[in-house]
Amino acid sequence: MAGISRRYPMLRRSQAMWASRRVWQPRLVFWAGAISIGLISVLFALLADRAQALFHVVTGGDSGSWRFYLPLVMTPAGFVICAWLAHSFFPGSQGSGIPQAIAARHLRDDEDRGHLLSLRLAAGKVALTVIGLACGGSIGREGPTVQVGASLMLQAARWGGVAQARGLILAGSAAGVAAAFNTPLAGIVFAIEEMG
Repeated sequence: MAGISRRYPMLRRSQAMWASRRVWQPRLVFWAGAISIGLISVLFALLADRAQALFHVVTGGDSGSWRFYLPLVMTPAGFVICAWLAHSFFPGSQGSGIPQAIAARHLRDDEDRGHLLSLRLAAGKVALTVIGLACGGSIGREGPTVQVGASLMLQAARWGGVAQARGLILAGSAAGVAAAFNTPLAGIVFAIEEMG
């Protein structure tokens, strides 16, 4: 192998590049973030579907029984609980998620970004959305998936020591859209039109 690399300097440079931490570290961070976004998005979709099914079981679906009136109490009470949880434990989780990801991309200070994108906010966003759906709220999981994706990718960048936070927020948001709608091209278009 040493004789081949002496004859072909391009091969020697390629081997040196792959041995360099500067080359493989950003790629590893990117792939770790992308895989985690995919897994969390699938889990989020399953939880959201189960929460909606639970609401229909509790309220009796379309039957004419007294349970048909449960949403009159259940939905407002669920929203009060969600608002209290958001205010007390997950400040910054309010909103659809897309404006928060866009705003975090434009912030320069990492501490300011942490108020909009963090693992705690991602967990809160998922939990509050699932609770809202279980209570009968007309909530979509697509916007929250964007904020969750951006949070996960930003956290992967922090753990991996990668400095391109703005680009990774963009990639995480696009991956969130792609995972939420199961359309990779929509994630690219979203990243170009909305985030970029």
